[in-house]
Parts: sequence; structure tokens; C-alpha cells
Amino acid sequence: MKVYFVFELKEEFVNLYKGNERVLYNILRQIYYLDTEEVEYGYNLFVQLTKPINKVILDRKIFLRYHQNIPYSKRKDVHYINNLYRNEISRLVVKRSYIRLELEQETSSFFDILKDFSDNYFVCCFKYQEYFFLSDKFSEVETFNSPIIHMWN
Repeated sequence: MKVYFVFELKEEFVNLYKGNERVLYNILRQIYYLDTEEVEYGYNLFVQLTKPINKVILDRKIFLRYHQNIPYSKRKDVHYINNLYRNEISRLVVKRSYIRLELEQETSSFFDILKDFSDNYFVCCFKYQEYFFLSDKFSEVETFNSPIIHMWN
């Protein structure tokens, strides 16, 4: 299972780290793996880099936009995509400081969904050392061509 963390960066850091994504990833990875004694330092650094996510509004927007589609469901705070057509099972949880995305496969329709809500999302998978700006990933390649995704839009 892959676990991605999606952070909404402040505009000035998006401009600063475009083309230097590895440096940004290393900063976030160091924060993620900090010892408990250094939590305050990590929190201050994290707050400087990221914008808070309005959890209530984003949860509501995702739900209202996709709740009538068969592969999508929501239970409590967890959004699910269980798409048999694409062999996809994904879970998304919106927090105030990040979005957590769990995948059972290589990629998720949630990436396509999230790109519509902000151009400043930076995605990291710390276990597999993957990272990218969500807006860059979709400008290079059209990743999701599923007819079900196109029905959602």
C-alpha cells in the first residue's frame, strides 16, 4: 500500500521550489521523520512552508461534486473510490494541515479530483521517495482517461 501526503504550499514556496522539487521533498521528509524533541522546530518550519487546508469546505466540495457517482462514497471523514472498472481502491482523508491518500494500486483518481481544488499541492510518498507538484504531473501527461472520471466532471 502506498501512502501519499498532499500539502498545500504557500505561493512563494511554489515559485521557489519549481524545478527544485527534491530540495522541497527533503525538507518535508526531515520534518516527517523528526525526533519528538525537535517537534516544535519542525512545526514552525512546516507552518512557514504550508497553507492550512479548510477541511470542512474541501470535504464538502469533494462530497457534493462526486456523491452521485457509483465508485465514490464517504464514511465519516474518509472519502473512498472503489472502482472495479479501473481496479482501484483509494482512501482520502482531509486534515487541516495535509491530505492523506492511501492507494492499493499505483495511482488514484483522487489525484485527478484534487488538481481541480488548488495549483499549489505538493505530493509526497515518504516510503517510496516519490514527490511531485500535482499541477505539473497533469500538465505533462493526461493520466486518467477513465470514462467514469469524465462522467464526474
